[in-house]
Amino acid sequence: MMHENEVRTDAAVVRRLLAAQFPRWAHLPLEEVPQAGTENAIHRLGGDMAVRLPRVEGAVGQVGFEHEWLPRLAPFLPVAVPEPIALGRPGEGYPFPWAVCRWIDGAHPPTDAGDGHRFAADLGAFVAALRRVDTAGAPPGHRGGPLRTRDAFVREAAAGAADVVDAPAVLAAWERALEQPRWDGPPVWTHGDLIRGNVLVDGGTLRAVIDFGTAGVGDPACDAIAAWTLLTAETRPTFREAAGFDDATWARGRGWALAFVGGIDYYRHTNPAMVELGRRAVAEVLAETAR
Repeated sequence: MMHENEVRTDAAVVRRLLAAQFPRWAHLPLEEVPQAGTENAIHRLGGDMAVRLPRVEGAVGQVGFEHEWLPRLAPFLPVAVPEPIALGRPGEGYPFPWAVCRWIDGAHPPTDAGDGHRFAADLGAFVAALRRVDTAGAPPGHRGGPLRTRDAFVREAAAGAADVVDAPAVLAAWERALEQPRWDGPPVWTHGDLIRGNVLVDGGTLRAVIDFGTAGVGDPACDAIAAWTLLTAETRPTFREAAGFDDATWARGRGWALAFVGGIDYYRHTNPAMVELGRRAVAEVLAETAR
């Protein structure tokens, strides 16, 4: 349980939901995907499907969003994204809508995957392609607004993680990011959460990008976070060139990466991977800005 208001799910709940709403799939093998996501629990269904259930009420909107928008985005993207199959409704003691989508084979990149220029170029090409998709009717992204909207959050989070990170250095770097010009172009599509758990690779090649729960339109800077959550100093230029980030957008991206300091204290006792993500993002930004 990662959240105080989290709804507990397990295989028995999923079995009951399937039997009541999609009985044609109720007999298939079911396997929980451990630590699948901070806001959604994932169960693999049979060999080619996945069941995705929101853990918290705040994630409920992601279900309908992905069902509506992923089929529209997929034809324009160079790698696979989740393919919605069915929408489930609340029932059997579970209070939220839920989803069945196509399973995508692949592995999350190892911690040293950032050493590969091919991976960095692939990721940049994905970002560039997503930015070119028509935005008509699209909602704002979770991280698509001005960086300053996270100011109070970052300051509080840095204080809470002061035993893990250099809080004064974090805030100094954060201030430099806030000084950057705001995005003055048209809103563009963003994924908003390009971290290890939302990327699948096959060898050194990007295979898929998953979990579009934070996606939407706005400032493209939030997709620069991959530079510090996934890549290294050596491969960041490859990613940046492929994605097409200008100087100000890149600098605001550092600020969005610093905002992952919020996961260090929040997930301290429940999700070591998110703690490490926050620590790494902060360390990479600070190392770069110190040069």
